[in-house]
Amino acid sequence: MSQDIVQGIVDGVVVFATDLLMPAMALFFIFAVSLRFLIYYTVRREDWFSKEFSKRVKKFMDARDDKAEQSFYVITKRLLEITYYEVFEVRSILKRRNPDAIMTVTDRVFLVQQGSARMVNDIMKQVKFLKWGERPKFLEISNTVLRNNPCFNKVFGILPVAVFNDFLNTVPGLFIVGGIFGTFLGIMKALPELGGMNLADVEGSKVIMDNFLLKISFSMSTSIIGIILSVSMSFMNTFFSCEKVYMGTVERLENEFDILWNMSASNKLPDEISSFDSERDPIEVLSEDLISKELSVDVGFVTLIRPISRWWGRMGKDHVTPAVASEALAVRATAKTPSPKEQDVA
Repeated sequence: MSQDIVQGIVDGVVVFATDLLMPAMALFFIFAVSLRFLIYYTVRREDWFSKEFSKRVKKFMDARDDKAEQSFYVITKRLLEITYYEVFEVRSILKRRNPDAIMTVTDRVFLVQQGSARMVNDIMKQVKFLKWGERPKFLEISNTVLRNNPCFNKVFGILPVAVFNDFLNTVPGLFIVGGIFGTFLGIMKALPELGGMNLADVEGSKVIMDNFLLKISFSMSTSIIGIILSVSMSFMNTFFSCEKVYMGTVERLENEFDILWNMSASNKLPDEISSFDSERDPIEVLSEDLISKELSVDVGFVTLIRPISRWWGRMGKDHVTPAVASEALAVRATAKTPSPKEQDVA
């Protein structure tokens, strides 16, 4: 009975290898390539946000006031918030007539906006308690923030990136094994037919041998297909390497934090600075800032000709809160008649 069970299992495997192995390998290749693209795109989204943050750090370096004593926490917080509000708020303005103006399809599916907000929060929690005078381990901070982000370390917030990325790295070897497996099983299925050969019957033996060689050549095709799929998947893993993108993101954040740390004079936490709110309407943030900046910054800012990244302006100046700005506007309204430009701004 045990021999019959084993023989039935072997026969089923042989039938599968002969009829279904190559279609199964092709479908598995399509699945692996699709999953590789999804993982790569997910990791690229956090890399994209780090690049946007890097751009604003460079803008701040060009516009900063060398005489102002700046806090590392304040600079980092403002630049991260500017990056978040700018990349998503500008998009909402440009798509204000789009029914899906809140976020794009990719942002919604891949949780890009939520992941970026979580990144800002986690970074601020890490740098909040850094002691001035000691060299922080920004590499570990960046790695911890990115590794623990639930939106970027899972595809669609479900499939863990690290686990499936390691699995996809082993797929090329699986294709080789599958091809060789199909070849050996095809040979095993063809060999029993040689037992029916009658050396006295030359014509019959020739037909049996021809069928045997035909099945052997067909079984060899599984190895060829396995090699082709293995090489193709190796190229996909190389050109869409998530490890390289991830390490580039970590090193970029570390470099930008080092720059900001060297530019700062302390790591003080002002009492009046507000906490980051990822749910806050960017339009509301922009309008509040325009009202306050209209009272203290160069004329013409409200035309939005300048980039929004100049919100923070010169870091050495006192920040005008929305309450003070509203009170100042009320005083101005009672003091004089608004000019045409002020009416347009209102």
